[in-house]
Amino acid sequence: MRFLILSLFAAASLHAAQPNVLFIMTDDFRPELASYGSPAITPNLDRLAKRSVQFQRAYCQQAVCNPSRSSMLTGRRPDTLKLWNNGTHFRELNPDVTTLPLWFKEHGYTTRCVGKIFHNWHTAEKGDRRSWSADEFLHYANHGNDTPQVTGEIPPNQITAPSLRNYGEEPLCDCRDVPDEAYFDGRVAAEAVRVLGEVKDAPFFLAVGFWKPHAPFNAPKKYWDLYDRAKLPALNPARPADAPELAFHQSTEILGPVKDQVQPTAEQIAEMRHGYFANISYADAQLGKVLDALEKSGVADNTIITFVGDHGYHLGEHTLWGKTSNFEYDARVPFMIARVDGTNAGAKTDSFAELVDLFPTLVEMCGLPMPDGLDGDSLVSVLHDPAKSVKSAAYTQHPRPAYFDREPEKRPLAMGYSVRTDAVRYTEWRDWITGEVVARELYDHRQDTPELKNQAGKSEFAEGQTEAEKLLQIKFPTVRH
Repeated sequence: MRFLILSLFAAASLHAAQPNVLFIMTDDFRPELASYGSPAITPNLDRLAKRSVQFQRAYCQQAVCNPSRSSMLTGRRPDTLKLWNNGTHFRELNPDVTTLPLWFKEHGYTTRCVGKIFHNWHTAEKGDRRSWSADEFLHYANHGNDTPQVTGEIPPNQITAPSLRNYGEEPLCDCRDVPDEAYFDGRVAAEAVRVLGEVKDAPFFLAVGFWKPHAPFNAPKKYWDLYDRAKLPALNPARPADAPELAFHQSTEILGPVKDQVQPTAEQIAEMRHGYFANISYADAQLGKVLDALEKSGVADNTIITFVGDHGYHLGEHTLWGKTSNFEYDARVPFMIARVDGTNAGAKTDSFAELVDLFPTLVEMCGLPMPDGLDGDSLVSVLHDPAKSVKSAAYTQHPRPAYFDREPEKRPLAMGYSVRTDAVRYTEWRDWITGEVVARELYDHRQDTPELKNQAGKSEFAEGQTEAEKLLQIKFPTVRH
């Protein structure tokens, strides 16, 4: 009997010591939050930043939802998964791959999904049910289906400019005086609070995926009202000088099919940029409800919190709208991790980080065994000392056409491989069949952070380009398909 009591006590002690994980993700969120120096109004992300280590130089592996999320949640790069488009579920090509939540589930955690974590596969059957301890909630739909759901008559849209186009069932810009729960993210927050109360008494991995600030730009009116449009950052739409055409895309997500595209007016541009910031503040408010619930739960002191965006976004810069490029606007993401012991709370680090690093980092932080086959690196040493770094560069890639699965041949014509070092962003566009480099870009990040002048091949940048070429060749050796 004494042995049984001691065994039960030891098991209970281990159970209590196991840290929880609150994993928060947003969609299409470039680092427009106050803690990164943006005029965005993000009080809840600001308070999370004060208890976190914030990574100033964090990058996605591909700037579009499905490849980015699949890479992040498996700890494997798009080339490892052979997945570079939105139309292929990661398990079609990798049926037995272990996901981050599945690994936690297999090691004693209750894992739950609320909102968009994996790609929104438009049908419930296309989630990844095996990763979770219970059914996913609001994980599948289309962003264009996020129409206001209210009791009674829907308040009028208060947008002044004619809508550029509809985004699915919704106007691209929509400003209505409705409650937060009228849209997906308000309901995601409410369900996350409920689930937190359900799982808090055992080790949990709770993933909360907010659908914003992804288009349509339709946050409730009170979030539009937070901003004076005239005081938002001015748009510089200039394309980088001497950049190859492969660097760009046709912005169809926002501007619509090429044959129907009409260039937005100055008023429509201002409306969309305003709406993006409104969406950010709306998502921030929903995140705040989850943080409040965690504080009230009694387990906040034993819960790791991580916050990321799945990739960045263009709001007219470089003449681009949406994502699917290798430019800094698309590649760089907000990324912060709050430890349970509060060490280095509020610190900012210039250490490079990639979303593929999240898997090994959380595994090490929770004392779990490390699975085989991960492409990322644990960032735990940086959390201990933000002056340290575990990698000298970060990598992003994107195919051309951006959505090649919609083309007759169902394969890319070229793949752009991009490396960000301390000094430069260097990109090689390689022919998909031969591997031949058909175009190059190099941007001097010591003098040209907006990436407005392609310096590839210039003698004064030869040293930086040579270093970057070597890094790319090591990480992505030339392949003939």
